[in-house]
Amino acid sequence: MKSEINYKYPSVEDLRTKAKSKIPKFAFEYLDGGCNEDVNIKKNTDRIRDIELKPKYLVDYQEPSLKTELFGHTYDAPFGISPVGLQGLMWPKSPEILAKAAFEHNIPFVLSTVTTASIEKIADITEGKAWFQLYHPAEESVTKDILKRAETAGCPVLVILADVPSFGYRPRDIRNGLSMPPKMTLTNIINAAKRPHWALKTVVNGQPAFETLKTYMPKNLNLNQLAKFMDATFSGRLDEEKIKKIRDIWKGKLVLKGAESVHDVEKAYQLGLDGVIVSNHGGRQVDVGQASVDSLQAIAPLYKDKMTVMMDSGIRGGADVARVMASGADFSFMGRTFMYGVSALGKKGGNHTISILKQQLTQVMEQMSCAKVADLQEKLITNASK
Repeated sequence: MKSEINYKYPSVEDLRTKAKSKIPKFAFEYLDGGCNEDVNIKKNTDRIRDIELKPKYLVDYQEPSLKTELFGHTYDAPFGISPVGLQGLMWPKSPEILAKAAFEHNIPFVLSTVTTASIEKIADITEGKAWFQLYHPAEESVTKDILKRAETAGCPVLVILADVPSFGYRPRDIRNGLSMPPKMTLTNIINAAKRPHWALKTVVNGQPAFETLKTYMPKNLNLNQLAKFMDATFSGRLDEEKIKKIRDIWKGKLVLKGAESVHDVEKAYQLGLDGVIVSNHGGRQVDVGQASVDSLQAIAPLYKDKMTVMMDSGIRGGADVARVMASGADFSFMGRTFMYGVSALGKKGGNHTISILKQQLTQVMEQMSCAKVADLQEKLITNASK
């Protein structure tokens, strides 16, 4: 895939700044915010950037390759696109834009149950290569039907969530009356009117909706009814029995996302899961826990030889990918990073973001004299060696 980089926005922070100027305040704050006092959203990235690598220059060296094998497929980079809810609220058709870019660059795209494109639409765009992330339905019949649709669509990997026994307390979203569709208070109407490009695109593409869930929803729900439907439809807390039932149904690869403790990873291993994504939901669920990279560094040495250990939360650039891979991850995922890109640059945002991440990571590997991504672990500076 040919790189398509707009060098006016060479960093993720540039994309974030542009996205803030392009989309309404209620949409940006949903994307950018964490929970409670935003402690963990900041800590996630800060702790990643505490990690140091040591280069060795005077060595035999060959050109670096970003190719990384994951679940029997060789991807062109060691990172993918995390599941993100309400994507079309932030920028119209953003899941479709990102899925297309991921497919063209041969990296994984993970579709959320509660985003604004259907399983079938994303499967068509990616020729059945997209992963699917399941919010656990309360009714077993809905679970079985969604899993059947994902299987029919060809999804190779199912991701189930451990970190949503309750939704995070998010003051910004509460103030903004955020829902799907958003509650159009006078303040939100004014904020939308200040972003005419976003408003026009939204009018042209239609009001975003939970496309995967439409078939299970009564028609013409008002905001209060929609909230009640969502509360009644999903039972967020996973337990062993729920996971066992999913494992029995799902014949593809099964991954637990939201693992932050050795206890939960051990349970996942015992239940026959194929991998875990160490994650604190991007700091959106709990503010009192560890940064995800600290959890990764405790988990990876114990489980890398038993199952696939991946990570998301706090990764904001190619150098961050290098730090996370050096810390023991087999693969990494980013959500906000890609949403900043598509919110800033529209249909070109996915391609642009993937391209700058590849370029940044390649430059780090060249500096470290790493021919392959796995070599980054040899460059990690531990506390004992500083």
